[in-house]
Parts: sequence; structure tokens; C-alpha cells
Amino acid sequence: MFLPSNGLKMKIGLVIHGPEVIDSGEAKRVFEKLSCVGKVEARLGGTMGKVAVLDAGLENIIDISRHEKPSACIESLFETSDFVCLLNRGKTIKTGKVFGEMVAFRLREPEIKPLVQIESPASTAGILRSLNKKAGEYGEYLKKLSEILGLPVESPLPLQSSRVQNSVFIDKCSAIGKIRVIRKLSGVFPGENILVNGIVIGKAFSSEVSIISENGFIVAIEGGEIKEHGLEKLHNYEKRDPIDLEKSWVKSGDLRRSNFSPLQGRKPNVHGKDSVFSSRPTACRVVIIDHAAEDTFELAANAEFVVTVGDDTTIIAGDILSRLGIPIIGITDGDCDRISCRTEIFPGSIVLRLAAGNDDILGKKLKQELLGGENSAVLEDIYAFKEDVIKLAEPLIEAVFEY
Repeated sequence: MFLPSNGLKMKIGLVIHGPEVIDSGEAKRVFEKLSCVGKVEARLGGTMGKVAVLDAGLENIIDISRHEKPSACIESLFETSDFVCLLNRGKTIKTGKVFGEMVAFRLREPEIKPLVQIESPASTAGILRSLNKKAGEYGEYLKKLSEILGLPVESPLPLQSSRVQNSVFIDKCSAIGKIRVIRKLSGVFPGENILVNGIVIGKAFSSEVSIISENGFIVAIEGGEIKEHGLEKLHNYEKRDPIDLEKSWVKSGDLRRSNFSPLQGRKPNVHGKDSVFSSRPTACRVVIIDHAAEDTFELAANAEFVVTVGDDTTIIAGDILSRLGIPIIGITDGDCDRISCRTEIFPGSIVLRLAAGNDDILGKKLKQELLGGENSAVLEDIYAFKEDVIKLAEPLIEAVFEY
């Protein structure tokens, strides 16, 4: 048996990262195999991963209620588990390893419980590897895991890998009064979009890409080109909010690379209320999501209707909300970065395509004039709201798409 020292059945924490490991069926298989030898508590962070869980019908076994980074999930599971596993499927085994090292490096107390990485278990190159010294000390557990999952065990990982340390360089230039942060990306392919905190800020033209910020503002991309409008969004336009590039969520490529079967109307309305398009007018909570698609689950809590501002925001948020039975009004202007290869829009939705450069302008105007300057409001007549939005946008509209 696979037992902790107290003789009880082992409590295994399973942190699942990204949609690919779910779409491929690996997450379900790993959960089932681990459940044969212990009690598994599975958690997932990241928006597109949540969508994949819904599409796979796994929301009853994988906790998607939290909005946490993998390192935060691990630290939480350290408190309730005997053994913690990080399950991932990188673009390549090499990039998967780098990801695991970065997660381990960010743990405040990495040696509380054994931590192992299960990387690409369905691949012929899939591996099982220790992410801390504690896991390396539990040789019998690693051997049992190896047998259960059919994966070879890789040599233990040295703590604070130089590869991870060298991915971020901080230079305090006292002479010019600036703090420069250089963050090197791994696993980048030429032509891919570069995202920071869910916003496309540029495109790679090399496999060697570094993002550079000064005093919290991105000033250059080595090995890529900057998208100025993306930087405006990232730094909140005229507010010019700085970011911490060292701790920001940074990635390249599509948000969801794998093939999948989207959830088809299993939950017409997750709130159990009448549709907002029932024959009689009903009070309806409307929420606006303005270039924050990665927070859609949280922002749309208790909403019956959502306004999405931005092309990629409309694609991603609309796709997520279709699973939740929530229609949208999408405000776009044709500036799409194509960071999601497929999209679903819930029936009753409309998407407005405006003249170039006007989605942000209309979004701000709509928020001020129709939602009282707030990010949400309870409206008595959703039909009248839709008509008001179209009237407000009318001088700028190039096309209207109804679903």
C-alpha cells in the first residue's frame, strides 16, 4: 500500500495546470489512478483551464472555485495533504520542466511536504520528477507513483535552479533612478503572441524573447515587437498603472492549444432563473468586462447578462459565458490577436463591430451613460438596454452579428 507514516490512507493533493492536460484526458486518468491509492483533492487555477474542466464534465472532482496561481494552490494543499503533485502538459517536455521549476522556485516554504511534477503523462517522453528535497527523500512513494502512472522517475531537481534564477534579472540603476526588470521567456515559437496578465503586448519573431520593464512599465521586447495598444491596456490607459513584471503572469501562444468538444448548453442558466430573454421583462444584473477576460468567472458571478469590451475579450469571455448560459453584447473593432482558436457564443447575444480604434471609447461611454459609472447594475428591461447600447454605438457600427 501507498501509506503515510501514520498508517492511514494517504491524502494526495493534485494541482492541475492548463487546459491541455484536461483536453487530452490525462487529468482524468491521473486522478483515477491516484484515487486507487489515496484520497485525492484536485484543484485548478487559470481561466481557460476552468473552461476545459466544464467541457470535460469534471467540475465535480476538480475544484475550479478558486482563482489562484499553481504555487498558491500547492501552498494551500501542503496544509491538508501528505503528498502534492503538480500535473502539467507543456508545449515540449523541456518547457514543461522549466514551468515546474518556476513554480517550485516561487514557493515561500518549499519543503513542508513532498512535491512532485507529473509532466505530460500520455507522452512517450512523459516524466515524474521531484520538485523539492522532501520528495527525493520519499523514494518508496516515488517508486509507487512511477508504477501507478507508468512514468520514469527523473533525477531530483536541485533547489533554486540557476535556469529559473536567470529567467528574471533585476537591475537597480541608482545613477538614473530606475529599476529595470528583464524577464526571459521559455518555450517561445516565432510568430506567437506574447501575453502579460492576459493581455497581448506583442509578437515574437525569435525563440529567444525577453520582456524589459523600467519602474514598472514595459519598454521593450527583445526578440519580438511591441503592440502599443496592448501596453496601453496593460497599464490602464491614462492612469498609467505600473506592474510587477517579476510576478506577473507571462506566456506566449494560444490560451488553449488543444482540440476539444465545447460544452453544449448543459446549463441553460447557471443561476436557475428564467432566461433574460423570457417573454416577460425581469430584473437583470448586467456586468461589463473590459479587457479582463482572464477574470470572467469572478467578474460574471451573479450576472445574467454581460457586456464585453475588446475583440479578444469578447472571444474569450463570450466562450466562457456560453458554458454558463449567459448572453453578451460584444464591443469589438476588428483588432483581434487570435489568442483562442475556437469560440462559442450563447444564443441571444449580439456582437458589434465598430470602426477601428473605437471599442475602448464606446466601452467607457457605455459604462458612464448606461451603467452609472459602475462595473455592474441591475436593470429592469434588458431589451431596452440592448437598444440603448446599439443607439449609443450607431454612428460607429460597421457590422452587427446576432447569435
